[in-house]
Amino acid sequence: MKKDGDRAISGKYANLPAYIGLILLACLTLTPILWALSTSLKIPEEVIQFPPTVVPSVLDFSNYFKVLFQSNFMTYFRNSVVVTSASLLVSTVLSMHCAYAIARFDIPYKNALMFGILMTSMIPTVALLIPLYIMAVQLDLYNTRLWLILIYTGWRTPVLTWMMRGFFEQIPKELEEAALIDGCSKMRAFYTVILPISQTALASSALLTAVYVWNDFLVSFTFVTEENLKMLSVGLYSYVTQYGIQWGELMAAVCLSIIPIIILFVCLQKRFVAGMAAGAVKG
Repeated sequence: MKKDGDRAISGKYANLPAYIGLILLACLTLTPILWALSTSLKIPEEVIQFPPTVVPSVLDFSNYFKVLFQSNFMTYFRNSVVVTSASLLVSTVLSMHCAYAIARFDIPYKNALMFGILMTSMIPTVALLIPLYIMAVQLDLYNTRLWLILIYTGWRTPVLTWMMRGFFEQIPKELEEAALIDGCSKMRAFYTVILPISQTALASSALLTAVYVWNDFLVSFTFVTEENLKMLSVGLYSYVTQYGIQWGELMAAVCLSIIPIIILFVCLQKRFVAGMAAGAVKG
């Protein structure tokens, strides 16, 4: 009986080192965010105080008031929401149709096609900036949100196609065959049978695209210079002025900017994990 008890105790704490490691990693990851939150709630004198204080002596919300009502933060925020939402929608719709066609139809040179699609996502961003800049000027799309949406859609679609293809390949073909026997066309079977059970793949695609577009700096900085069209990642640099860095307002803006992504991740967390696991089985 004693041996059985020892085995039960050892089994109970077998994963303890893993949990401790994960907790330490989570603390390390959260440290910059918590420090930004602490700085955003300090008065200006305390922000530059040395040695710095971890917990504000007085909670001051004036930085948030200045960011929301006395700066262009809401303009940057609106631009990011528009570009991210449009890029997310278009890239997800395109990739789900491409992935389904590749997973189900007998396409000549399918593997070569998939390899070519994957290669497009491996080209460094910097290498494409000059050609894209020339195209934007010639097409009169420079300083427009439409050009940002086109670029982000073009860069996210190949990756999402690869991920969603693995998911569609695991769906039994018998489901579609049953729908075809009942009189559905292939297109209708896709929309009425396959898509409803593909929520995990769609959620994963949406979250990955949202995080990528929302956090991107290089593209939005290169192709948009007008103040009323800047995205949030670029607009944050408006708090870095020639007279110094407005640390309190900058940290308040940073804390506000990560809220939408956190909310989106919390809402899609379960589907995101399941979709990533499903899409990784086959490629």
